[in-house]
Amino acid sequence: MTKTGNLSGIVTERDYVTKIAPNKLKSKETLITDIYTPADKLVTATPHDSIGECMNKILSKDVRHLPLLGDDGKSIVGMISVKDLVKVELEEKQKMIDTLKNFALGKGGHFIED
Repeated sequence: MTKTGNLSGIVTERDYVTKIAPNKLKSKETLITDIYTPADKLVTATPHDSIGECMNKILSKDVRHLPLLGDDGKSIVGMISVKDLVKVELEEKQKMIDTLKNFALGKGGHFIED
């Protein structure tokens, strides 16, 4: 983060694995700025993006994290991981399965139980 609280970039385990080890760099001697992904190259999300939009960004750009930017487009307000999105998708799918199962068994709002 910059001194004004804006995102300057991020370092992920992928940055480390793809830039430190193959180039035989020493962790203790390598600066973060040598391996990080700068803010202008990041794929980001906003609180107004849908789960589907975030999933599309992650899948189409082959990233595992989306910095969540505030309305100013500069300040970071959170971080979304692929795991977060998959968890939400699975919960939604399970709700749909339960609804369809209940419908098939005659349970739910469309049927009156005795």
